[in-house]
Amino acid sequence: MANETTETGIRQKGEYKHPDFPERSLERLKSDGAKFDFDAHAVSLLFNEPFYADILRSLHKTEDNSLPTLGVLHKDNTMLMFWNRLFLAAYDNKTVGGIFKHEALHLALEHTTTRRYQPHIIWNWATDLAINSTLTMEEFPPCALKPGVKFKTPNDFKNWAPDQQALHLKLSALVESLPPDLMAEEYFGRLMDDPAIKEMLEKQKGKGKGKGEPGEGEPGPGEPGYGGMDDHAGWDELTDEEREYVSGKVRQAVKEAQERADSKNSWGSVPVGMRAEIRRRVQGEIDWKAVLRHFIGTTNRADRIGSIYRANKKYPGIHPGTNRDHRPSIGIYLDQSGSVSDLALELFFGELCSLSSRADFYLYNFDTSVDEASEKKWTKSTGVKLERTRCGGTDFNATVEHMKKSKRKFEGVIILTDGGAPKPDSARGYRRCWVLEPGTDLAFNDPDAKDIIVKMKKSIVRN
Repeated sequence: MANETTETGIRQKGEYKHPDFPERSLERLKSDGAKFDFDAHAVSLLFNEPFYADILRSLHKTEDNSLPTLGVLHKDNTMLMFWNRLFLAAYDNKTVGGIFKHEALHLALEHTTTRRYQPHIIWNWATDLAINSTLTMEEFPPCALKPGVKFKTPNDFKNWAPDQQALHLKLSALVESLPPDLMAEEYFGRLMDDPAIKEMLEKQKGKGKGKGEPGEGEPGPGEPGYGGMDDHAGWDELTDEEREYVSGKVRQAVKEAQERADSKNSWGSVPVGMRAEIRRRVQGEIDWKAVLRHFIGTTNRADRIGSIYRANKKYPGIHPGTNRDHRPSIGIYLDQSGSVSDLALELFFGELCSLSSRADFYLYNFDTSVDEASEKKWTKSTGVKLERTRCGGTDFNATVEHMKKSKRKFEGVIILTDGGAPKPDSARGYRRCWVLEPGTDLAFNDPDAKDIIVKMKKSIVRN
């Protein structure tokens, strides 16, 4: 069966075959899928494993039955969890819960962001081994890797070539020999030192990277080492700036889950050693300025105009090119309820000053309505004089109504606030960024999937 690599993972062609139950007919899988309730499993996780549920709650869930299993991905400024109904519905409640815990730990332990090593298939094995050490056998899907447990024998194993069968058995014996509860980096080192892994990588050298093929070095269907319970395609395509931004976003979600788990003693089944590792990883300061820079940078769509340029004196000739003549317009709404401090304004506008060369900023004061007479255009050369023109409560819906009816067409909007108001209507058609007063949080825990949350640091460094 052929597979096609996509931006969200490995897309399976042909009739779906479950990795753990290939003998089940498509009709049986669809019948089970029709009865599968994703939300019910999510609620069960919330009651039984609140730490894991807190992390997964920060993801936008997308069903895609053309993908073999499930996975997590950052796409279009949104953290996604894509999942196949036919895959999940084949398992009982315990195993589905274990799969959810597995995905949450990939994020909590930064396996998809800052901790990534090549070849990535071996790193994926190493991270799965580290995570699955924490799962019970009831939570463990047979297609996954677990230290001390043999590989699942492929359904068509008898049809494999003798050298492939031999390599499969070597890899299986290797995984069975590994001890539990090691760090992913230690599993990675042990795997890379093993002759069976070197043999597998040598067999795959030069393969892949073509359309419809697995990535370079990755085994395909019918080859030793193929399979697994989840997919992490797409993470390696992030730029350094995007990776910094996504890393901060993920770490912030994990830090909030960790703090709630500590304050309410709601860690559930997370092992004590894993708790310490998670605390250690989220202690670093999240660079809120980098998150804000990324938000403004990614609003910068460019109107392109055909041009002619001379490439280089060493390579004379006329070459077609493009110029960009567009600066995005960004609406900025300043909460006037009285709880946004001078410190927050100083931090915020200090960073806007450095970003004003990239975009045009239009500032508005608001409380329960937007003061249109307060409109000011921020430029790096002139700056603005800030004046308080409102002093009522806070209604975020006022900003939604204003941005929709405004004559200015904003590519993005930023709301500077302490977060103390109910959730507003969706900002459909607009990219929205919440910039929060140091030490505060939004009064609601379910912002729109594409909303960006920026939490400013609690201190300011003065020269």
